[in-house]
Amino acid sequence: MKAEDRAKKIKMILMDVDGTLTDGSLLVFPDGEELKTYDVKDGTGILLAHLAGIQSGIITGKRSKALEKRAETLRITELHQGILDKKESLQQILKKQNFQKEEVAYIGDDLGDLEVIKEVGLAGAVGDAHHAIKKHSHFVCSQPGGKGAVREFIEFIITSQKLWPEIKKRYFEFLERRKG
Repeated sequence: MKAEDRAKKIKMILMDVDGTLTDGSLLVFPDGEELKTYDVKDGTGILLAHLAGIQSGIITGKRSKALEKRAETLRITELHQGILDKKESLQQILKKQNFQKEEVAYIGDDLGDLEVIKEVGLAGAVGDAHHAIKKHSHFVCSQPGGKGAVREFIEFIITSQKLWPEIKKRYFEFLERRKG
């Protein structure tokens, strides 16, 4: 099945964090607290997904207070941190949200994402992903992790679902409401 056909069925997008929503760099302070940077384009992409009626979620192996705040700001539906078995978290999300695996997309970058990549309806890899992730993905982004790859993946899904005219309208209405 072509990637576009898979994308038409997507109702939820799940993402990895380190190397996917970030470029994989960590700044660690003496107290052990970590600092991560996120690309605003990816955040806007998540907003566009929500405007399209597509839910979002994160499954990550690490824990981060900064990520909790970012997920709250972006209104991410599912946040699963400190996860070693991402496939198990995927199964929990499918059950909780009452989705079939064909209705879920996942984008990742490294070997910890492989078992989820093999399970979902639409698998995505950031441009600088491990070769095994790229091999098993239906869509490989041109952008590297933390540099707009998530936005690129989301735009591919929205385009495949032919939702751009409506999403553009909703996006500008959203911006107008924020001004007022």
